[in-house]
Amino acid sequence: MKRLFIYFLIIFSILKIQFLTSGCANIIPPEGGFRDTLGPALLKANPHDSTLNFQSNKITLTFDEFVQLDNFMQNVLVSPIPRSTPNATYKLNTVSIRLRDTLEPNTTYSIDFGNAIKDINEGNIMKGFRYVFSTGSSIDSLRFGGNVILAESGRVDSTLIVILHKSGEDSAILKERPRYMTRLDGKGDFLFTNLPAGIFYVYAMKDDSRTYRYDAKKLFAFADSPVVVQATTAQKTLYAYTAVKAIETTSSSSGTTSQRNAADKRLKFQTTPTNSKQDLLKKFSFTFERPLRQFDSSKVRFASDTTFSAVRNYTWSLDSTKKKLTLNYAWTENTLYHLILEKEFATDTLGQQLLRPDTITFVTMKNSDYGKLAIRFRNLDIAKNPVLQFAQNDVVLSSFPLNAIDFSQELFPPGEYDLRILNDANKNGIWDPGEFFGRRKQPETVTPVQRKINVKANWENEFEIAL
Repeated sequence: MKRLFIYFLIIFSILKIQFLTSGCANIIPPEGGFRDTLGPALLKANPHDSTLNFQSNKITLTFDEFVQLDNFMQNVLVSPIPRSTPNATYKLNTVSIRLRDTLEPNTTYSIDFGNAIKDINEGNIMKGFRYVFSTGSSIDSLRFGGNVILAESGRVDSTLIVILHKSGEDSAILKERPRYMTRLDGKGDFLFTNLPAGIFYVYAMKDDSRTYRYDAKKLFAFADSPVVVQATTAQKTLYAYTAVKAIETTSSSSGTTSQRNAADKRLKFQTTPTNSKQDLLKKFSFTFERPLRQFDSSKVRFASDTTFSAVRNYTWSLDSTKKKLTLNYAWTENTLYHLILEKEFATDTLGQQLLRPDTITFVTMKNSDYGKLAIRFRNLDIAKNPVLQFAQNDVVLSSFPLNAIDFSQELFPPGEYDLRILNDANKNGIWDPGEFFGRRKQPETVTPVQRKINVKANWENEFEIAL
């Protein structure tokens, strides 16, 4: 009996310990291991990829993990372009595509999924996945590619699309749906695959809404000649331009604090000096909110120094919009200037004038605020009428026609610049866009210089650049 009692006591103690410890124990999954960085993989397709004599209107894709669809309408490209975009659904590890168009006979179709298919857990994208089928007895396998460059800057815009039309009529890009479409990659390159042999007309455009229609206010490019797609097809370079520049609107205010704080019924304008400092290389100008009805130069006094000495040998010019008034004068460095304005010096189309006389005061910069710049170019083709452009933040700040391989300026604003070479075909000193309808005139092209320059103030800046 004693042995039996001891046996039960041991059993009871073991059960008690297990009971007490089970309530406070935390089950922790093992740490470590590799994070999933791979996109989904296709296990099977029904009908299978590259099916011939395709007759179904539904495609089911099965993957090795649970998946989701992201922006199907924007990501997925179907070629030839259907009139009705297919419907797509997903559940667990399957994606179902239902075709809504009647399929054409003896035609190869491809569905490029772009970045649409992702796994559920990590959001890893299945990249480069295309599903191909043919309603005929063979798969078309011809290819055609090239690249698209922005003519005005020499850069690329990967948001553009490239389309192929069967019709060569100008009106096709206004009224007809193209046959094929593809995207640009990050380098501005494009590639069409699974094409049939034939003649196509090639265009590129900005088309976020997928209308496939020409818009003069958006980027557009066209090939000089139709492309004959065959076993060996040469690549094409397209130069995109905007035929009509979008009009930028900026809010305007008057030139002085006293005028800005006045009532709304006043003449409104902006002036060019920054922080009351006038650039020696630029002209002083007024930019009015509304066109001027009248400008009376006799009611503007131009003076200098603290003595308000009258300044001579200057003129005024009003541009064709009658909104920009420019003072033409050869500045003297580090000099104080004043513009004394009478109330009636200018009247806009609403009859608005200054509420009271005003004075605008500014000082010109010093010669030492600028750098001396000299550049020698190697391999510069003078026959192409090159124009040297200086740009910052993708904006051209100044440009100079080049008649020789050497460029120099005694005074140049300091800063870091991107350089570009404009091939100025019509010798007007500025970049000109293309003209598609009727003339089929290509835009002038700009080539970026791969080397930046940094101009230092009060310094002789010399560079030698190979093109």
